[in-house]
Amino acid sequence: MSALFSPLFLRTLALPNRIVVSPMCQYSAADGTANDWHVVHLGGFGLSGPGLVFTEATHVSPEGRITPRCLGLYSDANEAALVPVVRFFREWTHSAIGVQLAHAGRKGSTAPPWEGGGPLRGEQAWQTVAPSAIAYDEGWHVPEALDAAGLQKVRDDFVRAARRADRIGFDVVELHFAHGYLAHQFLSPLSNRRDDRYGGTLENRMRFPLELFAAVRGAWPERKPLGVRISATDYAEGGWAVEDSIALASALRELGCDFVDVSGGGLSPLQRIDARPGYQVDYAEAVRRAAGVATVAVGLITDPVQAEAIVSEGKADLVALARGFLRNPRWTWDAADALDGDAFVPNQYLRGRSSGASRIPKPKPT
Repeated sequence: MSALFSPLFLRTLALPNRIVVSPMCQYSAADGTANDWHVVHLGGFGLSGPGLVFTEATHVSPEGRITPRCLGLYSDANEAALVPVVRFFREWTHSAIGVQLAHAGRKGSTAPPWEGGGPLRGEQAWQTVAPSAIAYDEGWHVPEALDAAGLQKVRDDFVRAARRADRIGFDVVELHFAHGYLAHQFLSPLSNRRDDRYGGTLENRMRFPLELFAAVRGAWPERKPLGVRISATDYAEGGWAVEDSIALASALRELGCDFVDVSGGGLSPLQRIDARPGYQVDYAEAVRRAAGVATVAVGLITDPVQAEAIVSEGKADLVALARGFLRNPRWTWDAADALDGDAFVPNQYLRGRSSGASRIPKPKPT
């Protein structure tokens, strides 16, 4: 049997295979509220049967957004607009649906990439927050350092968003601690220069992200999986490193973390990344072996044989793709054909499969 197409159980959630669609920002919401684009974009992935599909980074407050067009889960309107997405997955797919909860911190208040990116100016801009009043780069907004009240607000915002996610019916929550966003800013010594209990030593720099995780774990149902996406390294001198990620993952496991989604970079414009196929898989393997927690491997994973090897060789428990699914939303079918696996096919699409078409049932928890 293909390892990639074997089931995986996370708490009471049964995934039919080890394929994950990564969160991918779409910059297409209005005041954080999803629309038809999000139903079609996300629902289309589910029709080929990956085990788990994530929403894009879904922000817990207006000031926590990357851009004015980013998805949010901080209002009743935001919540109501995501109900059709989950309903589509329940009715028409066999994939689990997860939400990635996020706060951009100092990397917020920017324009969408096709509008030039970079920091907003004038009336469109908003005050960003961070662990320290250090801008991301020259010409960027200087964030406001979070005080005790600000830290509590961020915790509360994440908890409220998690409760909304549960009411909507999401299967999984992933907290975004990667790519230079707020939690990552606390973790890295390049962005965290605090002199209180949230800065300085590794233990102190991990404190707020761990408090954030614990608060969400307390609000998110015990039966549902909760994971974290991390940047294993800053790819910059003096920054966050793989050894730090192992310490963080070990602490998260003790708090009830079910998986760690291991990415990298995003914190510093000085980063130097040698991007090549599977360039971050070794980080997922290192975290998995040393911290004893399930991991998701990401980073230029495009080929089914490559993905199969990652799982079969024990380098990660799940494999996540982003650009691969943008180019080919039926990537799961191609992988099933290549690996003699079995992938879900809606009855309406049976004629579209070249071989091995089937409508497989969801696995049941044991």
